Amino acid sequence: MITRGAIASMSQPRRRFSIIEPESKAPTLKRLRQLSRLLDKAIVIPGTRVGIGLDPILGLIPIGGDFLGVMLSAYIVLESARLGVPTRTLGKMVFNIIIDSLVGAVPVLGDLFDFTWTANEHNVKLLEEHLRFPSQNQSADKWFVFAVLIGLLLVAIVLVALPVILMRLLWGALTGS
Repeated sequence: MITRGAIASMSQPRRRFSIIEPESKAPTLKRLRQLSRLLDKAIVIPGTRVGIGLDPILGLIPIGGDFLGVMLSAYIVLESARLGVPTRTLGKMVFNIIIDSLVGAVPVLGDLFDFTWTANEHNVKLLEEHLRFPSQNQSADKWFVFAVLIGLLLVAIVLVALPVILMRLLWGALTGS
């Protein structure tokens, strides 16, 4: 026997990812703005518009700092996916994070780059643009989001492994072992 509820549930499109309900988007967006500000421009230099966030400071910590920065940035992408951001926009967000993390991993030059390139701020602006003008694009499915997060995890692992390997090679060259 088919019930009225069963017919109603068949006529509704199947959700592709756990989407945040419209009434709870404002607190989520506020939280993501705060995280972005903390990571990119937590402290504004007096008399200027230049801000220094936690992300470039974390980048100064050898080995683990860049890993932590990528993981915190990936949270913004995950929450954006839950807010229904389409795959193309999520791809732009991931590209911003990859540029930030890979160039930021270069000694000295990367640290200076980290102070100017605010990937998290760019990503929140992309999210706000989507929420302001929601397109007819379908939101990303859970497998795409899973693949993106795994990709960012791999980038973060490379950022940890590469300096360790380079230091070991340098130590071997200096000590002759």
